[in-house]
Amino acid sequence: MKGKILIVDDQFGIRILLNEVFQKEGYKTFQAANGNQALEIVTRELPDLVLLDMKIPGMDGIEILKRMKKLNQDIRVIIMTAYGELDMIQEAKDLGALTHFAKPFDIDDLREAVKKYINQ
Repeated sequence: MKGKILIVDDQFGIRILLNEVFQKEGYKTFQAANGNQALEIVTRELPDLVLLDMKIPGMDGIEILKRMKKLNQDIRVIIMTAYGELDMIQEAKDLGALTHFAKPFDIDDLREAVKKYINQ
């Protein structure tokens, strides 16, 4: 197995798409629709990489990222945002996010980023 990826997005369609793409690539995937689910999976499964949407109702992406870093300082996170959320992108990078993708993203670009960052 290539590694474990946690997909955190409140949009079901995006979770299903990413889940399918990365399972086909040989990764073990987990899905979370909200922050509490995401933190539970991080604690239980210790994913190698997290794909984290920034706009999630309830606990937003920044708060999820902060809490993930408290659980595991070395956790690797790629954030996904709607176009133009520059302040949020910068704050996430300051908190340790590796890179970001603006939605709608190119799935091939995202696959390359996952390949690059998952085994660093």
